[in-house]
Formats: sequence, structure tokens, C-alpha cells
Amino acid sequence: MNTEDEKQDVLARSERLERLPFTKKLGKLLGTSGVGWALDAMDVGLISFIVAALAQQWGLTDTERSWIISIGFIGMAIGATLGGLLADRIGRRSVFALTLLVYGLATGASALAGSVAVLLVFRFIVGLGLGAELPVASTLMSEFAPKNIRGRVIVWLEAFWALGWIAAALIGYFVVAGSDDGWRWGLVIGAVPAFYALIIRLHTPESVRFLETKGKYAEAEKIVQEFEASAGPAYTYSGPTVESHEDAERLAVPQPDKKLTIWSKPMRRRTAALWTIWFAINFSYYGAFTWIPSLLTAQGFSLVRSFEFTLIITIAQLPGYFVAAYLIEKIGRRSTLAIFLAGSAVAAILYGQASADWHIISAGMMLSFFNLGAWGALYAIGPELYPTTVRGTGTGAAAGFGRIASIITPLLVPVFLSVGGNVLVFTIFSVAFAIAAGAVFFLPEQRGKPIL
Repeated sequence: MNTEDEKQDVLARSERLERLPFTKKLGKLLGTSGVGWALDAMDVGLISFIVAALAQQWGLTDTERSWIISIGFIGMAIGATLGGLLADRIGRRSVFALTLLVYGLATGASALAGSVAVLLVFRFIVGLGLGAELPVASTLMSEFAPKNIRGRVIVWLEAFWALGWIAAALIGYFVVAGSDDGWRWGLVIGAVPAFYALIIRLHTPESVRFLETKGKYAEAEKIVQEFEASAGPAYTYSGPTVESHEDAERLAVPQPDKKLTIWSKPMRRRTAALWTIWFAINFSYYGAFTWIPSLLTAQGFSLVRSFEFTLIITIAQLPGYFVAAYLIEKIGRRSTLAIFLAGSAVAAILYGQASADWHIISAGMMLSFFNLGAWGALYAIGPELYPTTVRGTGTGAAAGFGRIASIITPLLVPVFLSVGGNVLVFTIFSVAFAIAAGAVFFLPEQRGKPIL
């Protein structure tokens, strides 16, 4: 076979993955990554319940409560940025497992804290691991998911976040509120990711695209063949394969530009828009959901009652993800994200006005539905914007910048409350959601397009 014939018949490994349907192998990867994602969410959710309990047990001031929440987000900002950079250098799988181990052990150690200062140290370490894990997991899944269902698969991955929050709410209701030491037992349960990290390391394949950038063609080929076998005989590939950089050039297989950065001219506009969205959605989401249990107790509800409300509100996250997963492949990434951010803006206004039980629950459920659907769409969009060489860096840097907002907001909420109460707090959150919705239209639409 001559070179011209080879060029006509060759499929890059990335193209071979792109053409596959949803298979058992991909489902296993989604489940493995999703459980890690849910455990992350459980940890983030737990701290809002633990802070509410410690406020009563330790007599915490609003400032101390704010710092316990914010210190974790400082760690997350650093972790997200470093995790993305490491993922582009040592691999997605290794960073995924390492981050689960770090934050799982630190969460378990937090259960032994006897003072606010000690708790702050451990929460910072927890944040380092947690911040790095999320963008790396979505990057890994994006690089395996076929283009026709990639957005939906990533929203399904993000839907595991709701399961983690529901688990956190259940632990908060039955464990944290159950006794004076309930918060310690809640943190012990939160140490589960340390053990799960071993499963991730042993059973999760490394990104094929990453392996190729490192010249590990044989390992990449083996993984692709396993995914093709899972899809059935119709997807068996017998054409020429790329075994070197010279092969790629000879067979005209597209390769990512290794000199490209996230601020190079082709990437600049999308990076700025993505950072804006990440900042605004973090500002509103973490300001609202890490403070809701404490805000409810401040309104006169008992600790158990406020946890019960939060559990009901959290359940509404699941249908939000399912609707976003459906729409993202029907009407596109940008439209889906913009709709859910606009819905979040409206829901925030309604929640700020709520006083009666039914109003708090219904507005809170609406906020959960739209906000978490928006998160699902955002995680689907990010990895699609960048080539393999900077994909981890691009998603990690956007997440890291967004975490700055999650650091600031918990500290600002007490100030906003003192000036204008819940109405002002949630009006500000609504404005942030609206700004994010506008920034969406500066991103390219990537529905159905392959990633390099």
C-alpha cells in the first residue's frame, strides 16, 4: 500500500474513539470517575453542615464560620491550577488518584481538630486535593467520550455531584445533627476517598491523547483496541496506525500544536469568557449553598429543620442535570448553559424574597435545578475548548480563577447580610448569574465537533 492509500484509510486513535457509541467500557469509566466526583461533592457539602453545627457547639463568630469555608476554597484555587498543569505533564489518571488520596486523608484528619486553627489547616489541605480533582476528571472523560454524546456524558459525570450533595445532606441530617460529636463522625465518613484512590489508580485507563503526546503509542493503541472491542466487531480497525511523530506527518494525521497556550491569539477570547463564567458561577453557587443551612438557622429554624430543608432543596439538583444532559446535544452547549444561568438568576431573586416554609423550599429547589444544570453544561464546555497539550491547563486555570470567587463570597456574605439581609445577598448572586449568562455567547459552539 502506498502512502496516498494509507492517507485515505488511516484513522487517528482520537478519531477511532470519536466514532464509537456509548459502550460498557465507557460506562465503567464514567461510573469510576463519577463515584470520585460524588465523593468530592460529599466533602464540599459536608462542611456547610459541620460549620452550622460548630457554630452552636463552639460558639463560632460569623467571621470564623466564613474562614472555615473560605480556607478550603483558597486550597481549591491553588489545587485547580496546579492540578491542571500536572495533568498535562504526568497524566490525568495519576493526578486524579493523587488528589483523591490527599483530600481524603486530610478530611479524616480534620475529625481530630480541637480548635478553629487546626481545622483551618486541614481544610486548606482538603481544598488542594479537591480543587485539582474536578477539572482533571472532566478532562479525562472528555478525551474518551465520542463527539456525538460528549456533552451529555460530561453532564452525566457532573450529575454525580448531586448524589454527593444528597449524601452530605443525609450525613448532616442523621450524623452531624445526631450528637455533639456528630460533626467528627461526619468527617470520618468523608475520608472514604483516600481508599477509593487505589481503585482509580488500578482500574482507570490513562488518556489516549495524553499518551500520544508523550510518545507512548503502544499503550495508547492497546487502550483504544479495548474500547473498540467493547463496541463490537463492527468497530474493529485494521488500518495503519501512528507509531511515531514521523508517522503522523507521513499519514497526515492532525496533531495538536505544542506551542499553543491558553492565551495564544486563537484561544484568548474563549479563555477570557470561560474565566468570567467560572468566576461568576462560583461566586453565586458557593455563596448560596455553603451558607443556606446557617442562613436558615439564623431565620429561627432549628438545626435539624434547616438540614431537612437543605436535603429537600438538594434533591432538585438531579432533574436539573438530566434536563441539561438532554438539551446539551439538542440545542447546543451555549444555549443550554445560558438558559440554566438565566434560570439561576431568576431563582436567586425568588429565594431572597422567601420567608414562608413553602416559599423557601420551592425557590431553593428552583435554584438547585437551574444552578446545577448550569454546572453540568459548564464542565462539558471547558475541555472542548482546548487541544490536548493545554486541555488540563485550560480547564484547571479556569477553575482556579473561579475559586477566587468562592474564597471571597463566604467572607462577604456576613457583610451583605448586615447591610441588606437575604434580599441583598441573593440579588447580588442573581446579578452574577446574569453576567455569566452574557459571557456564554463569547464562547464557540462545539456541539458535534471533534477535539484535538
